[in-house]
Amino acid sequence: MDSWYPDPVNGKRNYSYMQAVKVYLGGTMQVICGSIVYGKLAGITVGYTITSSISLAAIESIVCVHRKGHEADCSSSYNPYMISFGTLQIFLSQIPNFHELTWISTVAAITSFGYVFIAIALCFNVIISGNGASTSITGIKIGPELSLETKVWRIMSSMGNIALACTYATVIYDIMDTLKSHPSENKQMKKANVIGVSTMTMIFLLCSCLGYAAFGDHTPGNIFAGFHEPYWLVVIGDICIVIHMIGAYQVMGQPFFRFIEMGANIMWPISNFINKEHPISLCGVTINLNLFRLIWRTIFVILGTTLAMAMPFFNQILALLGAIGFGPLVVFFPIQMHIAQKGIRPMSLRWCALQCLNCVCFLVSLAAVVASIHEISKNLHKFKIFAYKQ
Repeated sequence: MDSWYPDPVNGKRNYSYMQAVKVYLGGTMQVICGSIVYGKLAGITVGYTITSSISLAAIESIVCVHRKGHEADCSSSYNPYMISFGTLQIFLSQIPNFHELTWISTVAAITSFGYVFIAIALCFNVIISGNGASTSITGIKIGPELSLETKVWRIMSSMGNIALACTYATVIYDIMDTLKSHPSENKQMKKANVIGVSTMTMIFLLCSCLGYAAFGDHTPGNIFAGFHEPYWLVVIGDICIVIHMIGAYQVMGQPFFRFIEMGANIMWPISNFINKEHPISLCGVTINLNLFRLIWRTIFVILGTTLAMAMPFFNQILALLGAIGFGPLVVFFPIQMHIAQKGIRPMSLRWCALQCLNCVCFLVSLAAVVASIHEISKNLHKFKIFAYKQ
């Protein structure tokens, strides 16, 4: 948080994560950080496309089961939903910059609370009705249905899923850049972080615990997949997830868009194709159309949607994305910036403790990356690409 300003009171602002890394750690580290940051942001949009398609397919399945009964074949392909989601994102991606996303991020935040409270209510109902599953602190027992090797792979992969919750760290600078200067941004965000992150952590932790208490070892990746009644409430929960994913896609995608477009502007500053805005009147509203933005953002969304259709493996993709970003972005770079800013002496007790934390988190990330790739590889051999159904 303090790295937003080299001096929290009077210092010059750092407008992006990469800029802060450059100020404290130099240009080489900035390049390494940027590769990870923007690669992860691009990858997360693929994960969000998969997530939304799963919820849309679940809505169709729930309605089908409600109308035709549990014996009916209600499986469906994710592809039409991914294409529909991608088409919508092509239009939303033409929003010029992050500053104009307030309404989208507000709706996304509201719906995130909506689906988690619905999930909590549904799980709590299962538990108090006496239908909760048998659980243990160590999870699934090793036996005929589960080998020790498979359990270890799953544990390591789950670390990546948990690490994905730290994605917020990579976009906090871009969010802060949208705030007004009175009161100062660092004061606003410190208070917002304490309230927002603490609240969401407690709520989602409660949801996770209740989900495990309700389903035990068979807890689904999408918690709503475990419910069919009341079908209307489950449908509302999945709709909230879809709306949240629509907004979250843009919140994560816009910093990546801005990075590419700023780079293109620096390389070709006099190119009309890249820099010129073309005002177009549509239904009484004037829209500024930039040809480079239109073409490259459209291509990006299409490529991401195609990749999601090829590998629609929800838990494993999210685990991989979380694992890639956790060690370097959430732990290593912030710690190194903190050491540089505070002038912590090498080999001092505090310096050693921070470096030990770096090493531990690096090993966690590495284990989760390996496990996620292993699980994705298994799924690719098990299912036909572009023909996944559920």
